[in-house]
Amino acid sequence: MSIIEIIRKKQQKEELTKSEIEYFVTNYTKGEIADYQAAALIMAIYLNGMTNEEITNLTIAMANSGETLDLSSLGTVIDKHSTGGVGDKVTLILMPVVAALGIPVAKMSGRGLGFTGGTVDKLESIKGYKTNLSIEEMIQNVKKVGISLISQTANLAPADKKLYALRDVTSCTDSIPLIASSIMSKKIAAGANKIVLDVTYGSGAFMKTKEDAEKLAETMKQIGELANRETICIITDMDQPLGYSIGNSLEVIEAIEALKGNMKKDVKHVVLTLGAEMLKLAGKGEDISKNEEMILQVIKNGKALEKFKQLVQNQGGDVSYIENTEMFGKAKYIVPVYSPISKNKINKLNAEIIGRASCMLGAGREKKDDKIDMAAGIVLNRKKGDELKKGDILAYIHTNRKDKIEEAEKQIILAYTN
Repeated sequence: MSIIEIIRKKQQKEELTKSEIEYFVTNYTKGEIADYQAAALIMAIYLNGMTNEEITNLTIAMANSGETLDLSSLGTVIDKHSTGGVGDKVTLILMPVVAALGIPVAKMSGRGLGFTGGTVDKLESIKGYKTNLSIEEMIQNVKKVGISLISQTANLAPADKKLYALRDVTSCTDSIPLIASSIMSKKIAAGANKIVLDVTYGSGAFMKTKEDAEKLAETMKQIGELANRETICIITDMDQPLGYSIGNSLEVIEAIEALKGNMKKDVKHVVLTLGAEMLKLAGKGEDISKNEEMILQVIKNGKALEKFKQLVQNQGGDVSYIENTEMFGKAKYIVPVYSPISKNKINKLNAEIIGRASCMLGAGREKKDDKIDMAAGIVLNRKKGDELKKGDILAYIHTNRKDKIEEAEKQIILAYTN
């Protein structure tokens, strides 16, 4: 078996065998296959696609390329994953909710890169909160308080990390077989029995159209079934930011308010939709509407907020930040952005432009080693469907970078008007 023959087969649109895919993943992870050869195969996959069986074999090979977690001591663990979006703070709200309803939550999350934020960065805006824990510590935390949210371990699906970097530099990111195998390899390696996937589409998402999101969802669902992981996919519109806050501590504050019962309408819809499916998978109830009522009840009675406090305290965080959100650091400059026009109704709010403006203000990374300003970001004051008069406040800029304010103002106005 040789990598040259494997590349040739895929260039000729032939189906790769399980052993050929395993050979490629194993030897590329070890460094015995050169980047230029891997890039040639990735490009052939990008151009010619893969069958469902090939995608599943690629996923499982990547999942097995490093550490795979055994969470069986925790019972039925249900993971939730979003394909990403601007202002997506759903994990911060939903995971304490399901934990408060008796479902063990052992979840690894990522950092933000580019215009979408990362759950780990948001959690680290809480003073003292530790995300870099071992798997053993995570499991012990779940046994103690029912929930643990940590950063991804270095050796989880290492083949995916290498292949993702290669896809990025060869312009092969928007391939459904490669996206699906990347996401699902990490989910399978992370040890969950069952998986709920929030597949987003629109200006603030990876998939720009609903049709592409549906194709991706169907592919990941089939991978889950072939890998013996019950998988449910929910399609979510991410054509405008989710909620009103974009930026790390700003999103944590909005999440805390949601757990107190003050949840924005669009956030509430996603939380209830995903949460009801998680409860169904966990055997808590088949009736989706009743499951939604259970979620609302656990927020109303304060148990979800209490679970979030337990999570924070158990991982070294200062709970007083949750009890009094005024303790979060404030940006030096908080600047209103005024509308230059009037509209009967706002028809568009480009999430990607808002996300990139937030990143420019210090809330995100353009390179992996960039330092984040936890207080930076944007708080929206108007969204799609709202009436708009000239001089109304569109949003508030939060930043410590005075030199970026003028450009951010231009970008925010563009997001509403372009």
